[in-house]
Formats: sequence, C-alpha cells, structure tokens
Amino acid sequence: MDNTTALLGLLGAGASYGYDLKNSYDRWFGVKKPLALGQVYTTLARLIRYGWIEALGEEAGAGPDRKRYGITPAGRERVMEWMFTPEVPSETMQSNLFAKTIIALLLDDDAGRMLDLQRAQHMARMRHVTAEKKGAPLATVLVCDHALFHIEADLRWIDLTAARLGQLRAEMTR
Repeated sequence: MDNTTALLGLLGAGASYGYDLKNSYDRWFGVKKPLALGQVYTTLARLIRYGWIEALGEEAGAGPDRKRYGITPAGRERVMEWMFTPEVPSETMQSNLFAKTIIALLLDDDAGRMLDLQRAQHMARMRHVTAEKKGAPLATVLVCDHALFHIEADLRWIDLTAARLGQLRAEMTR
C-alpha cells in the first residue's frame, strides 16, 4: 500500500496533527500493521517538500509544540490522480510459491508435499480471516474479503499446479 498517498488522502478530508493523522491511518489501514509515528513525520516532511501539504501553525501543549498540517491544491490534485489511476496487476505474475515449486522440481524433491503444506497453511489463514469478519465493521470485512479472494486464487493455483506437476517436471527435464 502507498502510505504516502494514503496519508495525503487523509489530510484531504481535513487538516490534522501528526499524531491524529497516525491514529486515523491506523484505524483505517493499519489494524494489522500500524504506522510508526516517526514514519508519519518523515512522510509529512516529504509532502511539504513536494508542495502537497503545508504547516498551518503550531499549538503549545504539554510536550513539544503540535504542528497542524493541511493539504494544498497540488496535494489534492495528487490524491485525485492516485485514486483514479487503476492499479496494474503485477507484470511478473510470479510468486514465492511458484519459485518454491520450480526449485523443488529442480532439486528432485517432493513438490507435491510442498504444495500440500502450502494448501494447509492457506486454509488455516482462510479460517482465521473468516473469523475476523464476524461482528467486524464493514471496512474490516472488506479488507478481509480482499484477503480471502487472494487466498482463494492461490488455492486454485495450488490445485491446478499439483495436477500438472508431472507435466511440468517432464518439460523441465527436456
């Protein structure tokens, strides 16, 4: 995920302080992997350099002064460009799972066993993600659905590849 543009987009919804921006990011995108506060401030400094945000002022607090940030017209334009540029699927279309299959065959090892182990891991993850959906807010359900669809695609690939291992082995030994 593009953390920089996501933070910029959050600022598009309204001016904010770095700490509050981190909390918003974590609420929507960082449930499993919260953003480090230092990364937020590093990103804010970069966004200022790009001219996409500006510091709107400082407030005295119990600790260091708090800086408030707001998006600029150029920043809003960047967010619009990012939002409406379709994501391109990976050009290489190769994964670690594919690489492990090829290496297992090259090493004359049990590629079928490796795929079975991976299938079991995917099924366990699928059960875990499905359980996360129960009673969760819609945003969490949508993130889980995205993960589940990817897991399902991997499982279909695992089954298809397992059925074709003999043919693949034969092609590799030619």
